[in-house]
Amino acid sequence: IMEESGASAAAVVPRLLAAKEESGKSFSDIAAETGLTNVYVAQLLRRQAQLKPDMAPAFRAAVPALTDELVELMMRPPFRSYHPDIVHEPAIYRLNEAVMHFGESIKEIINEDFGDGIMSAIDFYCSVDKIQGADGKDRVVVTFDGKYLPYTEQQVPSVRKILEHDDVL
Repeated sequence: IMEESGASAAAVVPRLLAAKEESGKSFSDIAAETGLTNVYVAQLLRRQAQLKPDMAPAFRAAVPALTDELVELMMRPPFRSYHPDIVHEPAIYRLNEAVMHFGESIKEIINEDFGDGIMSAIDFYCSVDKIQGADGKDRVVVTFDGKYLPYTEQQVPSVRKILEHDDVL
């Protein structure tokens, strides 16, 4: 199976989103029915994540307008990308701004609490929730839940260690 290009994904995404619209369900509704996060559901429908075969029946039940062809396409590894102009979209711009503004502090806390490492964006869960603030106004809660990945100290193994591990001595 050839890798899907950004151009062919652009042709499929409107069809996937039309199937979602036909269901009358929100990303969060579909997430509740499938056990996935709402952001992951959106990623699947935007061809930024791969639908796993064991999840296909539940996803198809939640979005009945998905055809066999669309489900098959969703199960292919996606071509993950983004259009560079997307950073100008106000909501995305503000998310980037928040990460840039708070990024150094977040990094310092990760290092302080975990050590020298990073948060995985592969072993990663993301969700968006709506809550009511203390002032009664709606608030957006974005949760990033990523596995901690420590940086590896790059030691050159000695010949002696290699021989000992191979039980050659």
